[in-house]
Amino acid sequence: MTGVLQSVNQRTQLVGQNRLELLLFRLRGRQVYGINVFKVKEVLQCPKLSSIPNSRAVVRGVSHIRGETIPIVDMSMAIGLPGVPQEELATSFVIITEYNRKTQGFLVSGVERILNMNWEDIMPPPKGAGKDVYLTAVTKVDEKLVEIIDVEKILSEVSPLREDVNDEIVTRSAAQSKRHLPVLVVDDSAVARRQISRCLTAIGMEVITQNDGKQALDYLRNITQDGSTIREHLSLIISDVEMPEMDGYTLVTRIKEDPALKDMFIMLHTSLSGVFNMAMVKKVGADDFMAKFSPDELAERVMELIGQD
Repeated sequence: MTGVLQSVNQRTQLVGQNRLELLLFRLRGRQVYGINVFKVKEVLQCPKLSSIPNSRAVVRGVSHIRGETIPIVDMSMAIGLPGVPQEELATSFVIITEYNRKTQGFLVSGVERILNMNWEDIMPPPKGAGKDVYLTAVTKVDEKLVEIIDVEKILSEVSPLREDVNDEIVTRSAAQSKRHLPVLVVDDSAVARRQISRCLTAIGMEVITQNDGKQALDYLRNITQDGSTIREHLSLIISDVEMPEMDGYTLVTRIKEDPALKDMFIMLHTSLSGVFNMAMVKKVGADDFMAKFSPDELAERVMELIGQD
């Protein structure tokens, strides 16, 4: 366990190399699950939990950790499995994470180890998995399937974010008579793609979506193979960082290396809030960075960018 806690803090050297550290954990059963260490602030034995009146059953309580009051979500219950029994709480663990500018803990039965992996070894879920599956990707470790949880989906159900753009912003966008080229949105989470698309559609933008960096790069190269440049097809690209097969950093690098694509404005838009800064964005060649998800902030920023064309 000590090794896991130490490894959680040794992660920034992987940025921009299409690599990740995957924290493996178990819920109630033999299936192994994974979460990117970049989302993890701390791993600890389940602390004392205080109940919250009228809260959803999936929120097992709150805990006061390092000066913060943090809600603790039962990961098993969140994905439709039986929750951790009350008598097993003391021997369970909590993974403290930061998503979308909020801190929360996920209650799990056990934490195993951290693996240094390549995003190329992380695959999208099987096509027949369906919309209700809480997976964003899968991989194999020691010939066993590891399921990577779509935390965006869990949080959208446990603690929904406001997705609608402020009416005043929508009105201002309608006053812009100039027609703009589509925006390409790249994100492996169906929830995130929906949120961003809804935001951009509200301000009159056409949206094209791709599920990961590899799909996006193939799409970009295909539409420019006739000799055209990418700015003839798109206004800008908004890309997630964490994606199977090819992450956002590698996607940015590949785009900036390609003469037909390099002039495209790219915004990295990620739930990995509190970790990255503009120096890291510049390191990989991206033009902007925004921590997910604020519909008004995103709408304002996109309107500003397309207004500069």
